[in-house]
Amino acid sequence: MSDANDAYLTKSGRRLTGADLDALADEVEHADYPVEQIKPRRGRPPLGSGPSEEVPVRLDPQLREAVSARADADDTSTSEVIRRALRAFLDVA
Repeated sequence: MSDANDAYLTKSGRRLTGADLDALADEVEHADYPVEQIKPRRGRPPLGSGPSEEVPVRLDPQLREAVSARADADDTSTSEVIRRALRAFLDVA
């Protein structure tokens, strides 16, 4: 795979040679790893049962300031404050 003089450093600082990489590749090829469980998930986490949709909304300055102040007080995002308010108003889980 690689020249024996090549070496790679892991994040922890461990030195891996080409032989180390070849051994790791052989181990992975012959092992029965649960790939779906170890594969990192990409993108934003889901918010509900399906894909989320962006809905642009206009807010007057006073309402925008109130939403921002609540988000700061709750240490969360304005989007989360708006989602919570809509769920409460519409009585949706």
